[in-house]
Formats: sequence, structure tokens, C-alpha cells
Amino acid sequence: MNKKVRQALKFTGRFLLAIVAFLVVYVLAVIICSHITVNDEPEASSDVTIFINSNGVHTDIVVPVKNDVKDWSKEILYAHTKSQDSIMKYVAFGWGDKGFYLDTPEWSDLKASTAAKAAFYLGTSAMHTRYYSDLKEDDSCIKLTISKKDYESLVQYINESFQFGEDKKVLWIANHSYGQYDAFYEGTGKYSLFYTCNTWANNALKAANQKAALWTVYEGGIFTHYR
Repeated sequence: MNKKVRQALKFTGRFLLAIVAFLVVYVLAVIICSHITVNDEPEASSDVTIFINSNGVHTDIVVPVKNDVKDWSKEILYAHTKSQDSIMKYVAFGWGDKGFYLDTPEWSDLKASTAAKAAFYLGTSAMHTRYYSDLKEDDSCIKLTISKKDYESLVQYINESFQFGEDKKVLWIANHSYGQYDAFYEGTGKYSLFYTCNTWANNALKAANQKAALWTVYEGGIFTHYR
């Protein structure tokens, strides 16, 4: 075995070892930080009802369509949904990688290029919204009541996750939806291994001064503080 081959094998071994070490540290950090609670004693209030809603992978923050703090229907137009049904009580917000959202409606549709872009800050983001007439509390849907002040902070956080056009309106991504009641909009920021859709939702709870993980990338890291 010549010197160049030995050097190549040595480099490959170190590279693979570095990847394994990174993954071990990453997983440990996710587990530890996900179980550290912040805001473990939020202010008790019944001013505004919100929900934390999960599909098992992705977490949405669900808020009233309209109250004296914010009327979301003026920005998240019913006309942007296929149903255009205006008799709705709640609207859900989720942030994520645009490629994942628009090009991967099912896990079977996932492409390696989409995953790579999402993991390494190479893609762009989108906001996904969905209207609900009502929600049912269960293990995947947690009801919270928060103060008006905390809701104002949450509204600001959600607003800052949207891109706005010159007309000061959110940028609707037309002709994309999963069903009858949802719509997509251009988002701010980029998805990565360290900042996922669930990190966004976890930070939304932090912004509203509610219980949350110190840092998490998966939905269980949020719900473990409420179950």
C-alpha cells in the first residue's frame, strides 16, 4: 500500500469519525436541551385561548382569528384558501423549509436535494396557515390560556416570520395548499439542523412567556413540557 493510499484512508477515517462525533454530540444536545424547561411558571390568565397542535412531526401554534389584539383575517385572507369559508374561529401558524412544504406533501415525495438544502441553510422558508372552525383537546392538541400582553408578544413574533411586499401585505404563495382551509406565504429565516419547524414553534411559546424547551428540533421536545 503506497503512501497516497494510506493518506487517503487516514483522511477518510478521520472524516467519518468526525461525522459520528458530530451526530453523537448533536443528539445528546437535542435530548438534554429539549428537557430543560424555560418559563416553567407562566403568568396565570384567561384573556386569550391558544393551542399547540401537532401532526406527530410538525408543531403549529393556533390562535383566535380575531380579537381586540389582532384580526388575522385581514392579512391571511379567506380568499387565499380553496374553501373561502369565513366562519372560522382559529387560525394555525407553522414555519418551515419552503422546499419541504411545497414539494414534499408526503414523506415518500422527499428528495435528497430537498433534505440537503433544508439541513444546511441552503433553502428558503415559508409560513403555512390553516383555518379551523374548532379544535379538540387531546395528546396532540394542548389548550393554553394566556394574558393579553403575552398574546401581543406572540402576535409580534408570528408577524416577524412573514415576508411583506411593498404594499405591506404578506406575500401569498398562490396555488399551493394541502386541503380546503390552508395557504402558504413567503417566510423569513432559513431552516437547518439547528432551527427547524419545531424550533420556531418552541420559540413562539418563549415569545409568549409560556413553558417551552431551552432548545429543541422535534415536536416531542415541546410537548414533553405539557404532557
